[in-house]
Amino acid sequence: MLNSSLQQLGSALRAKKISSVELTQLYLDRIAALNPALNAYITTHAETSLAQARAADARLSGGTAQALTGIPIAQKDIFCAKGWRTTCGSKMLENFVAPYDAHVIGQFNSAGAVNLGKTNMDEFAMGSSNETSYFGAVKNPWDQNAVPGGSSGGSACAVAARLCAAATGTDTGGSIRQPAALCGISGLKPTYGTVSRYGMIAFASSLDQAGPMARSAEDLALLLNTMAGFDERDSTSLQRDKEDYARDLSKPLTGLRIGLPKEFFAEGLSSDVGKAVETAIAEYKKLGASIVEISLPNSKLSVPVYYVLAPAEASSNLSRFDGVRYGYRAPDYTDLADMYEKSRAQGFGAEVKRRIMIGTYVLSHGYYDAYYLQAQKIRRLIAQDFTDAFKQCDIIIGPTSPSTAFKLGEKGDDPVQMYLSDIYTIAVNLAGLPGMSIPCGFGAANMPVGLQIIGNYFAEAHMLNAAHQYQLATDWHVRTPNGI
Repeated sequence: MLNSSLQQLGSALRAKKISSVELTQLYLDRIAALNPALNAYITTHAETSLAQARAADARLSGGTAQALTGIPIAQKDIFCAKGWRTTCGSKMLENFVAPYDAHVIGQFNSAGAVNLGKTNMDEFAMGSSNETSYFGAVKNPWDQNAVPGGSSGGSACAVAARLCAAATGTDTGGSIRQPAALCGISGLKPTYGTVSRYGMIAFASSLDQAGPMARSAEDLALLLNTMAGFDERDSTSLQRDKEDYARDLSKPLTGLRIGLPKEFFAEGLSSDVGKAVETAIAEYKKLGASIVEISLPNSKLSVPVYYVLAPAEASSNLSRFDGVRYGYRAPDYTDLADMYEKSRAQGFGAEVKRRIMIGTYVLSHGYYDAYYLQAQKIRRLIAQDFTDAFKQCDIIIGPTSPSTAFKLGEKGDDPVQMYLSDIYTIAVNLAGLPGMSIPCGFGAANMPVGLQIIGNYFAEAHMLNAAHQYQLATDWHVRTPNGI
């Protein structure tokens, strides 16, 4: 069962080959056995999960089941879930119990899925290695001395280690795609506004987007069918007709035009990752695709632009954590100002403080025009580069990450090197485009390599088709870590 697709699990549940309670207990037992070493989950609540499983079994017996009814899904601990501790990987929210459900959680509840637990993450989604979590680093199941990527590292680890059937993540600058690549799974960031941000604790509101993480593109399509949809509670949610993201999975790739950005294959890309990506491109040619060389000339500016805009938005969004209404409050203080200062100083970790300070600086008088406004102008140019590129090709392909997973602690003292881990993913968020990562081989020390697929706005079904056909021709996505 652990290596079954979501469709296979759904069929087994409807055929009564296994009950949701049995399936949920199977995963809970694995979490109990493996999570102490991997640290993928922050919170589990077996009684709540099993109660949801019993309700799912009743729906299955009553013939009202949907595609995900009874299937145990792990939820990134950035989504508020009523009655569940929701920490965002921070001391600031260590004991916060959400009083309501995020839209994404509500969608899964309506579908009858089981909430298996809340997964570990970089604090407030700020990080590329899952080392900034107040609850400790997540370990990569392929090598427990290596990082799983971030910020959705807990979700990526849980899927790779078969500690859940699938998981949710969020992607602000690559936080679904990069950990998916480093842990050898599939992950999708939809077009901005496709999935509601209501109840998703904000980092950078114009960049944050929720998405699915699973073993395969086929699984991602089923998950996105549940997650996507208009939500009037989110002002950035797009009002569009509901679509079936699995509709194009079986289409052949004959005539598909794949764009290869020359900037993605230049200095900085490790040779082992480059080789795996080139092999994947050759496979696409066999499947009938043609290759077009394109250029994204402003993509090299995406990292500095991102680290002006994202911290600016974080500075604003995190101002609400002041020790007054909810969250951590310093135990000793002299007056209101002292309470603010001590609560935030003690409640936030070093990376969060760094980004708040950067964001406050670029928004301050005298620097707004010099930094923030200029970054917004370049963001527009980056988006235009993609618009021009999609006149020549249907999808864009390249590496997800410049290297395979690095060792825990290797980049902790060099924030700039850590930030460069997202050099191929950030431009997609700045443009609001959909992007995904799928496994395409192994690099140094037998660590997974991810292939990034970028599509035009609302081209998720087209991208999933390209990914699925590749996965039918290869077996990278079904490989599992040794001993897991």
